[in-house]
This record gives sequence, C-alpha cells and structure tokens, in this order.
Amino acid sequence: MAKNILIIGASQGIGNGFVQQLLTDTNVHHLFATYRTEETAKNLLSLESLYPDKLTTIKVNVTKENDIEQATQYIKTQVDNLHLVINCVGILHEDNLQPEKSLKHLNADNLLRYFQVNTIPAALWAKHLLPLLKHSQRSIFASISAKVGSIEDNQLGGWYGYRASKAALNMLLKNIAIEYSRVSKNTIVIALHPGTTDTQLSAPFQKNVPQEKLFSVSLCTQQLLSVMENLTIKDSGKFFSWDGSNLPW
Repeated sequence: MAKNILIIGASQGIGNGFVQQLLTDTNVHHLFATYRTEETAKNLLSLESLYPDKLTTIKVNVTKENDIEQATQYIKTQVDNLHLVINCVGILHEDNLQPEKSLKHLNADNLLRYFQVNTIPAALWAKHLLPLLKHSQRSIFASISAKVGSIEDNQLGGWYGYRASKAALNMLLKNIAIEYSRVSKNTIVIALHPGTTDTQLSAPFQKNVPQEKLFSVSLCTQQLLSVMENLTIKDSGKFFSWDGSNLPW
C-alpha cells in the first residue's frame, strides 16, 4: 500500500533519521517533512533536492498555530490523506534554557518555553490534521515523548520543566486518542519513548549513559518504525518504549 507520511521537526536528530529511513521505503509515496529554519535544515533540504518527487519540505514554526494550519492546508493540496504522522519536535536545552536540578532553578519563562515547544504543538497538529487522518485505512498519529515524563516512573525528581511538559504531552495524547476513537476510528494515537539517542538534545547528558544504551539515530528510528508497524487499533492511547513495551503514564 502506498503511504503518505508527515514528519514534524525533521531538520535534525530523530526526525531527520525518520526521513532518511522512509526515503528508501518503496511503500512510501509522498513524504512531507517540516523544519523551522534553513540554517538548521541544510541536510533535509539537500535530501529534498535528491528526492524531489518523493520528499516535500515545509517551513513551520510549531509555536504558531497559523503556521500549522497553513502547512496542513498545503498538504491537502498535494494528497487526500495521511497514513502516518510523527511529531518529533522537542527541546531539553537551548541558549539560556537548561534542565532544572532544584526548585531554586525554576524560571517562569523557561517553564512556559518547555510547554510551548514540547506540549502544545502536538494537540494543534491533531486538531488540524484530523481530516487527513480520517479515512478507511489504518493511520497513526505518534509523538515522541520521554520516559522521564512518566509520573509513576519518576524516582529521581529534577528536570521540572521537561518532565512536566512531557507528562502534559502524554495527557493530551490520551485525550486525543479518546476523541479520535469516536471521530477517526482507524487512527492509532500513541506516545513513543525513543531511548537515549545520540542527538544534540541528549549530547550534554550522555556521559553516564552505558554505551549499549546510547542508540544511534538510525537504530532508534528503525526500532520505533518497527514498533509502529505492529500496532493495532487496540493500542491507541498507549505509551510505548523503543522495544515495544508499555510504559506507565
């Protein structure tokens, strides 16, 4: 079956890894990929020039709903439906933003920034993409979350903003799964934990990670695509780790 796929946040890291994996998949008919700035998307844009008939890149600032809506409208002019959407956008650190180790490190603006990027966009994409996912074939709406967003699994504390924004993302995805089960009955909505992957996001925090638990981007995306390949509609509303196991909310 020919598939139409959207990767959100595809300029670097796991998102870019998904694009590279899917470009070689003969079952993928049309691959859309979003990026924020040309400066950070040079690799993605070069891939588009190599695969002009298969890959379409779209510039989107996911913190602006108007950008999300316009991107969705553009996709609708190119295809009638989507079979897979993976939201890979997320931040752990940037410029003046670092994971907080203690309450004394909390900053309101930084907390808002975590939610602005890690949480809210997924719900807005689900809102606007619904018509493209609502069809007779199986479709998947997946978002990269993180095990540290699991409230039940949290034994160490710290990383207040990142943990909270991912926990809130998980709640939104659960809500979306419930609503989609009523209005888009063939769509599977899930959260995914990729494991610790060798990307810019994890780079400052890799020193204590055992080598066998630090995944390459290629291995990470292979694992997650394998997990998604085996999903059924009964899996909608769940939180999956890279190995296919269920994680507690």
